[in-house]
Amino acid sequence: EWDRVVAGIEVAAPLFPGLKIDTVVIRGVNDDEIVAMVEFAKARGAEVRFIEYMDVGGATRWNWAQVVTRAEILATLARHYGSAEPMGERGSAPADRFRLRDGTVIGIIASTTEPFCRDCDRSRVTADGMWYLCLYASRGTDLRAALRGGASREELAALVGSTWRARDDRGAETRLAMRDRSSMIPLSSLKRDPHLEMHTRGG
Repeated sequence: EWDRVVAGIEVAAPLFPGLKIDTVVIRGVNDDEIVAMVEFAKARGAEVRFIEYMDVGGATRWNWAQVVTRAEILATLARHYGSAEPMGERGSAPADRFRLRDGTVIGIIASTTEPFCRDCDRSRVTADGMWYLCLYASRGTDLRAALRGGASREELAALVGSTWRARDDRGAETRLAMRDRSSMIPLSSLKRDPHLEMHTRGG
């Protein structure tokens, strides 16, 4: 599948300025490829965003020892490129962006060790219409059922508005505060409800 993925990126890059390539960094798997990923993205006019390994649905073998932190990623980049310059406040965006000394811009999403729940304004809708307010959420809102049930635009807007206003999700912060932190959802639960898998939410 690698060749197909690369072919897709190379087709997309000239068509979509600002293309981003998200890369989950896992110790012992690809943490030795951080610089290579920067160069891969740079050669295609894309921006690589490194993501700390998260214990979301589907990560059934997650453990702390495999998490490569934001600080470690920056240290690796510094050894090769020199110190990276922060590019200011990220606002509600998930990635902190940095400029390397050669001008290359990279992003780091440190949602495991430095959660940004309080600033997050993201939500996700699955292909079958389930709306989740957090990647860690165990329940969502069935928008498809509302649409197929004949909800008017006003009723749908009211549903979305009331659900969003009631939002109190702090998934990453809650997980960080846990003393005994391991894989979040057992495989048996994932088999019963595929919506718990991160990839069904677009992550």
